[in-house]
Amino acid sequence: MTNVIDVAAAVIINHSGDTLLSLRLTGSHQGGKWEFPGGKFEQGETAEQALYRELYEELGIKALELEPFIELEYCYPDKLVKLHVLEVLDFSGSPIGLEGQKVEWVSPFELTQREFPDANYPILEKLLVKLNEQY
Repeated sequence: MTNVIDVAAAVIINHSGDTLLSLRLTGSHQGGKWEFPGGKFEQGETAEQALYRELYEELGIKALELEPFIELEYCYPDKLVKLHVLEVLDFSGSPIGLEGQKVEWVSPFELTQREFPDANYPILEKLLVKLNEQY
C-alpha cells in the first residue's frame, strides 16, 4: 500500500438545506460519481489551507468560515485516503465548475439518490442526520 493521501473536502449547505456537490470528471479516480468539493493537500498545507485553495481553484468561491465536520480514512484497492471534512459556514462568490465539472445544489432527498465514491458515505450519513435535525 502506498502512503496515505490527505484530502480536504467541504460540506456546504445553503439556507434552504440544499448541499453543494460536484460531479467527478470521467477518467478520474471514481469518475462519474458525485462528491463533496475539495481535493488533495499540497506540501505543508493544513486541511483548512487546502480547502480554501481547492474551493477557490475548483469553484471560484472564498470560504469565510469553516468548522470541523468529520475525519475518516478509507482504503480503496489501490489507495488509502484520509478525508478531512470541514463544514463551510459562510463563503463569498457563486460556485461554478471551473475545471469543467458539473456543480449542483442538491436537496436532502436527492442526496440519497446520488452515487458517491465509497469513502464519502460516512460523510453523507452524518450530513443527513444534521439536515434532518435542522431542516
